[in-house]
Amino acid sequence: MKTLAKMAATMSNVDEIRNRVILGEFDIKNVHTTDYPGNYPGYDDTWNLQKFQKNFRIDVVQMDETSLEFDMVGIDAAIANAFRRILLAEVPTMAVEKVLIYNNTSIIQDEILAHRLGLIPIKADPRLFEYRNAGDEEGTEIDTIQLQLKIKCTRNPRATKDSADPRELYLNHMVYSKDMKWAPIGNQADVFADANIGPVHGDILLAQLRPGQELDIVMHCVKGIGQDHAKFSPVATASYRLLPEITLMETVEGEKAERLKRCFSPGVIEVENHGGKVVAKVVNSRLDTCSREVLRHDDLKNAVKLARVRDHFIFSVESTGILAPDVLVTEAIKVLMTKCQRFLNELDSTEME
Repeated sequence: MKTLAKMAATMSNVDEIRNRVILGEFDIKNVHTTDYPGNYPGYDDTWNLQKFQKNFRIDVVQMDETSLEFDMVGIDAAIANAFRRILLAEVPTMAVEKVLIYNNTSIIQDEILAHRLGLIPIKADPRLFEYRNAGDEEGTEIDTIQLQLKIKCTRNPRATKDSADPRELYLNHMVYSKDMKWAPIGNQADVFADANIGPVHGDILLAQLRPGQELDIVMHCVKGIGQDHAKFSPVATASYRLLPEITLMETVEGEKAERLKRCFSPGVIEVENHGGKVVAKVVNSRLDTCSREVLRHDDLKNAVKLARVRDHFIFSVESTGILAPDVLVTEAIKVLMTKCQRFLNELDSTEME
């Protein structure tokens, strides 16, 4: 019986090493993936498609027009990180690449203004356009979007004499991204009649003018990826974290329960009244930021076990508004599949040689 109990305890320790990242007071344990074939006697860790399909899942937690939170469960950190990097740098978008400045009498230098224009997110579906060929100076309707910015500041004839407010004194003295107008090339006016091409946000301040100053600019937008320049990145942020797991090792009551609650983010620990006693209870460990504040309290640090589930990733994707976040995730998966297929093709060609 003792031998069986010892074996069960050993297997339990092995499962913890394989499946949990443990947050200690001075270190973090089980950081590296160790469930590869032959590493643990009694475990069959050879990769199996049916097993992967059974364990893998994606659960959408929250989604709106610009942000998406979902759980990706049953994969290794390397794949999760590859997915994150693809979202940041390899999903294409349209952005201002060439700025033709015909007139700029504002106080902003041409280079600074061109840089500001390049970072404006452009509302255009990149899947409907082609990459521009290297060396092509003039774009076509299949690879280029043309935008124009033509505006001049003048005095407001209706302004009162004693007014000092620029908003009343001047007309067109604030240049916003909404002043960037789409100028269709070729048959784009018919093809993209309902696309509403232009800046995603119309309230981005570009420059301030005074009477007599003007801007006359033409912009060419092309298709690109964030790997080439950050202006092509389709997301404001794309990140993931492991699912926190908080386990109470003993009953925590009274003042200690209240103190334990304050050690975690709101909503993680709650106190309940059981038979006249205030008892701490884990309600939602997902909300925890893993600050390890509880480990600073000598009378509480042994009452709680902090861990993270190794193969449960909580993804947060915030779109710049060019594409919906669920579309971005779909496109990132397609890019990852293309990379895998290219790798398999390279293996096949190497074997043939």
